[in-house]
Amino acid sequence: MTYDGDNPQNQSAPTINDVAALAGVSKKTVSRFINKSPLMSAATREKVSVAIDQLGYVPNPQARALALRRNFMIALLHDNPNGQTVLNFQKGVLSAIKDTELALAVRPVDRTSPDLLDDIETFLSKQRPLGVLILPPISERDEIVDLCRRLDVAYMRIGSTVLDEPAHCVASNDREIVQQMVAALIKRGHTRIGFVRGPDGFRSPLERENGFLDALGEAGLKPDPGLMEKGSYRFESGLKAGMSLLDRADRPSAIFASNDEMASGVLHAAHGLGIAVPDDLDIVGFDDTATASHVWPPLSTIHWPIEEMGRLAAMKLVPEFLGDGTAKLDLEQVIVPSHIVERSSARLS
Repeated sequence: MTYDGDNPQNQSAPTINDVAALAGVSKKTVSRFINKSPLMSAATREKVSVAIDQLGYVPNPQARALALRRNFMIALLHDNPNGQTVLNFQKGVLSAIKDTELALAVRPVDRTSPDLLDDIETFLSKQRPLGVLILPPISERDEIVDLCRRLDVAYMRIGSTVLDEPAHCVASNDREIVQQMVAALIKRGHTRIGFVRGPDGFRSPLERENGFLDALGEAGLKPDPGLMEKGSYRFESGLKAGMSLLDRADRPSAIFASNDEMASGVLHAAHGLGIAVPDDLDIVGFDDTATASHVWPPLSTIHWPIEEMGRLAAMKLVPEFLGDGTAKLDLEQVIVPSHIVERSSARLS
């Protein structure tokens, strides 16, 4: 670093060599400190830290990326029909990395494409992220995980149930919480409960259906195939399912829809048929998206903690970039529990 008189404009930016000289260590040692290498004593780490603070040195991100052979970003892969889910997950990730030099790259993919794996490999090879977050349903594809391992890219799978070893997975407790929701309906006296399933190709519809069936079984109720309709996680499919379930003499007294979009469709069907909610029909959903509080009456639902899952997934993926504030307990956590939110569309207590 050079300094010419008292004119700060003539002062050049400090370099890694200046830090090394002031700390009394090698340039390689400074580089190890910058790249958060564990191969340093606490005393040496402190000397380098003091020198950096004293000089106001700012590491060159391009040089660091070259040294690590990775770019300072994490990637998010998704093929999810619910845009709000993706946005809420991104919010969680960004809250975890907001005070770091990391960026988030979002890559939508087509899980039905025969070129899916080639497309992901090309993306990861060109972008060289530090790691990749994989949302359902593609997080359930083991071949994508095998690809990440082959490319030596760290990964984190997100799911409605545990999909991998704890170090590579963040999940919710869909089956358990749906069982609790339906049990609450049964406790209120409902014995004919309709069910709107999600689409094929996802693990979450299966987990939520199993939770529904668990609650019926524990109450000694037999599932009625005539009260179970298939949906697609979209409003239109909920509307269609709602009309099928409600436009009949032996309609159910309550309906559980596997997400809020479909529950809103069921609610719309009830309005169209002149069925009062919740006086004549209870409706509950899953997700607790903005939709749940914007419809009338507002939906009783299950809060799916997708934002919290995004935050935890990012913390587990790149803990070395998040400072000493990252609690060890957080990094060992896998399940982020959901909870029931009671509003006006169903009486649950």
